[in-house]
Amino acid sequence: MSDLTDKELINELKKRFLQNKEALEEVQDLNIKLKKVNRKLEDSESLKGHFISNITNEIINPFASILALSKNILSVKKENWKKVFSMVSLIYSEAFNLDFQLRNIFVAAKLEAGEIFPEILNVDIKHLMESVLESFKYETKKKKIKVDYQFNIKEEENKIFFFKTDPEKLKLIISNLLSNAIKFSLDGSEIIIKAKIDKNNLVVSVKDFGSGITLENQKIIFDRFKRIDSGINSIHRGHGLGLSINKALLDLLTGKIDIKSQVGKGTNFTISIPENESQVSGFAFDGNEVFFEDTDIDEKAEIF
Repeated sequence: MSDLTDKELINELKKRFLQNKEALEEVQDLNIKLKKVNRKLEDSESLKGHFISNITNEIINPFASILALSKNILSVKKENWKKVFSMVSLIYSEAFNLDFQLRNIFVAAKLEAGEIFPEILNVDIKHLMESVLESFKYETKKKKIKVDYQFNIKEEENKIFFFKTDPEKLKLIISNLLSNAIKFSLDGSEIIIKAKIDKNNLVVSVKDFGSGITLENQKIIFDRFKRIDSGINSIHRGHGLGLSINKALLDLLTGKIDIKSQVGKGTNFTISIPENESQVSGFAFDGNEVFFEDTDIDEKAEIF
């Protein structure tokens, strides 16, 4: 084989240099991908630990409280029946929160398994909203919070306004927003809830005047793989799944959620859900029950 000329040698070195450079870039790219996968695994492990920890706090502890309070009621003497009312109130509060946490946990499990789908019905928005407010009435009363509810949807005379969406998912979304607003509101403060229709979109806003959320934390509060040190997922009761579940459910309903917040001044969450265009015959008034179009709607409405 003849000796390489200087020019050929230089070209060969350049060729090998480029090959080595490309190989190095591929290794670096692969290393970045591996780091991302490793980070996701770490986040997943962190979430699992966080989830297990919160299961203890949000399920086992309420059960223990309910059992202890129930046992105390059994031992109360007739002359001390006033104590019973206080303990019954505590039992109700613990049972309500337990039921609420379990609903979120079950939905989170279905979301992870990909086993949750929209179930569209004609929904009585007014009744559903009032049902959510009623269910949290005891919680707002405990903190002496005033709820200013503004239903800005016009209804025709003697006719209920129906909106086609998934009532069960809508009810959980609004419940999570109200639950967070209550948690972060100061005692004796106010929560403002507004509902309206804007271009075939149901728009609901929940505003509190509590601790607020920093700009940094606003970027991660909808991510179930992130946990912030103070705010939505931390010092207050709750497993931190509520907002991430809301985001997932709104994506399912092709809706969106916006946040405006100032530290020390409060937070305003606004959801917007487009009306589903499918033809449906079922009706829902509360988010839990379903009726079908086999009798007159006005007659069914009188039940409520």
